[in-house]
Amino acid sequence: MADISVRLFGRTLRNPVMNASGTLGYGIEIEPLWPVDTLGAYVSKGLSAQPHHGNPQPRLREERSALMNSIGLQNIGVARFFAEVFPLFRKRQTPVIINFFGFTEEEYVRCAEAIGDDGLICALEMNLSCPNIKEGGICFGKRPEDVHRIVRRVKGATGLPLLAKLTPETEDITAVARAAYEAGADGITVLNTFPALAVDVEGMRTAARGGLSGPFLKPLALRAIADISGALPIPVIGTGGIMDAGDALSFLMAGATAVQVGTATFIDPFTIPRIIRGIDEYMEVRRISRIDEIIGAARAQDRAI
Repeated sequence: MADISVRLFGRTLRNPVMNASGTLGYGIEIEPLWPVDTLGAYVSKGLSAQPHHGNPQPRLREERSALMNSIGLQNIGVARFFAEVFPLFRKRQTPVIINFFGFTEEEYVRCAEAIGDDGLICALEMNLSCPNIKEGGICFGKRPEDVHRIVRRVKGATGLPLLAKLTPETEDITAVARAAYEAGADGITVLNTFPALAVDVEGMRTAARGGLSGPFLKPLALRAIADISGALPIPVIGTGGIMDAGDALSFLMAGATAVQVGTATFIDPFTIPRIIRGIDEYMEVRRISRIDEIIGAARAQDRAI
């Protein structure tokens, strides 16, 4: 049997496959189909210090090869998550990455402070795509100087490993990743969704605004992963457009330590177990004993077109 386990922040995960934040709800929802401990680690729906109502329906819109969402970060808040949901992960002994956000820097810090150091939590994941209300709606993750400041503040508020989840809305994502690293981030997650708009031609009006995800993201995410993992000595978790095992393997070969799968689960809820089996089968056929032999393999052969 191939060893598909990976090391992340001093912890061994059974495999490198996670869900992307928000795409498996609170984890409980997938249990009737497959156990949550199938995952290398579960990534929580984005949590805030206080519950947040999110946007009115409809909040999902299908586009060609993409899914637009405008959930609005609806969540039950940190306290209810740990009281009502976290017992499932204790029962399953499943590592958890807590995705969290704030609408101001102070809210980010308060949320990080509210998350206890439970042995199952392997990292916090900062969603840096949130608007900064004090700056007129500017996204926190666009400018390296903003990222450095907020990551440094949050890192000072928690003893847990910290992942910075980056927005694609920036001129130089590697510079933003470096700013996060220099401020104390222990790892990087790329990419988040792209801002998008849909138009109702018959009604001559805007039909939807939201974040766009799906297979179109894959080449963009691969480039970011290769550049960031080649520039910084911290783990990169890759997400964006992974639809099958081949996609997941390409992310690992580009330099990702682990991957997150999102939109594909809306098409087929069994995508994640199938991807895990596919990685194992790929390694078996090629007699690759450890997944470390795959991670970063393509970066050494990187060339321009």
